[in-house]
Amino acid sequence: MDGCREIPVTEQVSKRKIQIMGIVNLTDDSYFAPSRCLGTDGRSDMKKVLGRVSRMLEEGADIIDIGACSTRPGSEPVGEEEEWRRLEPALKAIKDSFPDAVISIDTWWVSVVEKAAGLIGPFIVNDISAGEDDPGMLPAVGRLGLKYIAMHKRGIPKTMQSLCNYRDVTGEVLQYFREFAERADKAGIRDWILDPGFGFAKDTGQNWQLLRELDTLRTLGHRILVGVSRKSMIYRLFGITPEESLAQTQVLHFAALERGADILRVHDVAEAARTIEAYRRLM
Repeated sequence: MDGCREIPVTEQVSKRKIQIMGIVNLTDDSYFAPSRCLGTDGRSDMKKVLGRVSRMLEEGADIIDIGACSTRPGSEPVGEEEEWRRLEPALKAIKDSFPDAVISIDTWWVSVVEKAAGLIGPFIVNDISAGEDDPGMLPAVGRLGLKYIAMHKRGIPKTMQSLCNYRDVTGEVLQYFREFAERADKAGIRDWILDPGFGFAKDTGQNWQLLRELDTLRTLGHRILVGVSRKSMIYRLFGITPEESLAQTQVLHFAALERGADILRVHDVAEAARTIEAYRRLM
């Protein structure tokens, strides 16, 4: 009975939808300097923004992720008004220049989400707080019918992204998203993506354990986004800088794909695309 045949691994991999999310930072303090697209006058540098977006789309990015506030540990939030001041002209320019581009916005402010929806229409909300930092976020996303990325940072305030003690980091992340699923369902959010939150409230060992056991999170039935690009779990381990960590980043991307990652959030789109192609061929 062909309808009950076991699907070969090669067929599963060839049909699997793997996407690349390219990072654009409208900041002056993100940990990887080449991703910064904020001018010295504090305004978005539109030449840098459009140039970076154009290059990433040409290299194979499926999603353009735009953030106007650095979320690296120790960074200071800029506030919702400043976020929108930076975002508004960039979103307009990107939508005008690349009308078919899929955009996600890295924010935890519901006011930013509502303004952006009015400006550019549907987009993906990439919320590092999973709705915890602004109580109005989940209801607004449900009402607007937007796609949503929920990240785990275990309720750590955005100004205090300190490390947490875990008995079992993977188990606690799994339980966190089981509980989040209930909150999302109540808010009418059906289409959400899971981000384990590498680098947030986790030390180096916990980050590596979580990546090693990533396939455990697939039991939740939601797509998984992995953001490990050039992060401290790499550069601190090897005593190098973010700028020197491209090779090791691709090793981790390959490992994430093996364990079920569906979306790679990256600074380097061309390299990530080659890593995905190598993964498909080897599988």
